[in-house]
Amino acid sequence: MSIPLEAGGSFCPGSHDYKKSTYPRFRDAADGLKFGDTLGRQAQGRGILLTADGGRYEGTLFGAEGIGEGELVFTTGMMGYQESLTDPSFAGQVLTFTYPLIGNYGIHINRSESSSVWPRGVVVRHAMKDPDHRDSVATVNDFLRLHNIPGIEDVDTREITRNVRELGTVLCVFGPLEQEEILKTRLKNLTSPELEDLVDLVSINEAVILNAGDEDDIGLKKPRLAALDCGIKFNILRSLCQHFEVIWCPPDIPFARLTDEYHIDALFCSNGPGDPAHPGKATAARDTLAMAVKLGYPVMGICLGHQLMGLASGLKTYKMRYGHRGANQPVVDLVTGKVQITSQNHGFAVADPEAGMLAAHPSGVTSPDTINQHGEAVKVRYINANDRTVEGLDVTGKPSFTVQFHPEACPGPHDAENLFVRFREIVDTHLEAA
Repeated sequence: MSIPLEAGGSFCPGSHDYKKSTYPRFRDAADGLKFGDTLGRQAQGRGILLTADGGRYEGTLFGAEGIGEGELVFTTGMMGYQESLTDPSFAGQVLTFTYPLIGNYGIHINRSESSSVWPRGVVVRHAMKDPDHRDSVATVNDFLRLHNIPGIEDVDTREITRNVRELGTVLCVFGPLEQEEILKTRLKNLTSPELEDLVDLVSINEAVILNAGDEDDIGLKKPRLAALDCGIKFNILRSLCQHFEVIWCPPDIPFARLTDEYHIDALFCSNGPGDPAHPGKATAARDTLAMAVKLGYPVMGICLGHQLMGLASGLKTYKMRYGHRGANQPVVDLVTGKVQITSQNHGFAVADPEAGMLAAHPSGVTSPDTINQHGEAVKVRYINANDRTVEGLDVTGKPSFTVQFHPEACPGPHDAENLFVRFREIVDTHLEAA
């Protein structure tokens, strides 16, 4: 079930000034607060969080009434909670914030990364009731109610984080304290969200041109780029529109349609949730990536797009012990020797061609053996400075590369934002040689 595009909102990726742009606008996750949409029923009273390893944490419920359940993960960012809540890569998960005060500056219009809130539950030490910022339109509590997402606060998020660090991500459930026995049964029967086609859940179902006819600074028409939406973040679309004429596409759009109907010059594959080896729409996007590389089109992938390129290149992917989620992940460029501080949000990785699966999850979840679909060799370009896992690939002899991190981080470090410039230069060189 892909999501339909909702027009008329505050998100306008084709322009830096969304208030004046004539380009299409789309719904931002916070727009409902401005438009007066109905909020879900307020959660009240004591709550209990249970984890599959036997953990039990009492707290206070907030957000919308209901039961939160999924894979328990944590993020270490000290700010950017609105962006994290609306990042589609968190679909199917229960998100724990390690920073103790969440909601200090409230919720802002046109600062979300999608049209919805994607975690199935939110865990914090303290949800601020009185945010202090001139642009705030609501609290985190109201934001969760708008999207019918439950939360629990007043729990020891440090202990939860330590346990996740030791055990790897675990399944969890939380809800009213008086329903503890019911919650135990639900947890016992809970299955991993990675078995679902999460990419289908978070992606659009129709293609749309974001900035038709857009020109660059010297008056030349920008190259046309197809952006495969596997759970794309809004700020990625904004970044791409600075360099390309962008067609925002569903992940399973046929490659022949991209070339025959839209006459694309290049292809981009986004971030997204879940297991990259899932046989659903992630695999459809992988096949499109492989075909683009095989036919010599410039290709760039980030996060899930990077993992799909790894699979298309005959490499394996695997579940990481606790993943990389935060805005301070150090990445080494093996070509230049420089270190970049990057924003990341992923629980799977591409196996190193030589070292294999590093920092793997105890469950041993890994992709089946695959063939190299495009026939070209790949080499590791970036590695994580902490655990040495693969953070980027270059396709040998082709105008294609991928990175595991998010170059457009907002808020976050901007060390890697020039990768979009690098890709535009690759596309320009390719077009000049054609």
